[in-house]
Amino acid sequence: MAPALTERKIRLVRPAHVYYKHKNIEKADTFLKDFGFIETKRVGGDIYYRGYGSEPFVYCAQAADEDVFGGAAFVVQAIEDLELAAEVLPGATRVYDLVDAPGGGRCVTFKDPVDGFPFHLVFGQRLEEPSMEFQALPFNFPGEKNRPVNKTQRFKKGPAPIHKLGHFGMCVTNFAAAYSFYMKHFNFYPSELVHDDAGTDITTFLRLDLGKEQVDHHCFFFFEGPVCHVHHSSFEVHDFDIQVLGHDWLREKGYRNCWGVGRHVMGSQIFDYW
Repeated sequence: MAPALTERKIRLVRPAHVYYKHKNIEKADTFLKDFGFIETKRVGGDIYYRGYGSEPFVYCAQAADEDVFGGAAFVVQAIEDLELAAEVLPGATRVYDLVDAPGGGRCVTFKDPVDGFPFHLVFGQRLEEPSMEFQALPFNFPGEKNRPVNKTQRFKKGPAPIHKLGHFGMCVTNFAAAYSFYMKHFNFYPSELVHDDAGTDITTFLRLDLGKEQVDHHCFFFFEGPVCHVHHSSFEVHDFDIQVLGHDWLREKGYRNCWGVGRHVMGSQIFDYW
């Protein structure tokens, strides 16, 4: 299934943040801080969390009657992209101000045309200065020694500091229709397409087409299933040591690991699902 072409696409730059509605907001807050997020603002029933990178927030927990995914947000290239989105996307709002959100900015929210979940586009947020710095640590290998003699690596137990939102994934009820829509309207490009035994595409891992700029293997993926739901949202940490430190911290706190630590085949990234 080749990418569809259109005269003008909405240009996405990077994933920005996600919204999750929580029935037990206090329990969610405890877990999110143990996971590695930093609370940055509370407004009513909403709690905003940032990582140590430049995004003003990467996760918004919202108090609600049920646990529901509230959609992911991508930064667009220009205000004209927001204006185009408001004109052509299904169920799109007008361009509105992010009055309460850290970083401000402007937004358009539209509805996925297949399953109706919300999807957000943002522009003009004020970026933050990174709150932490991590060095690239030298590693030794059997035939190659890079770490100086008596140079130790020591770590402090605690949550794994989150850098940024990496990607999110959805189960959709009509893969072909969803794929056609996102390829038509946005600068997504398939890093991977997975088909079933009959040769029908049922899963895709999409990256952003930013020309010669190197990008992550995927920032959005979806697959076909009987009931629409969010599969997961993924957040980037500095390196494998930080990943394992976070894993051990969550385990010691009594949380249940879903899968990991491991390495994916597609994309080759290290994962740890909770």
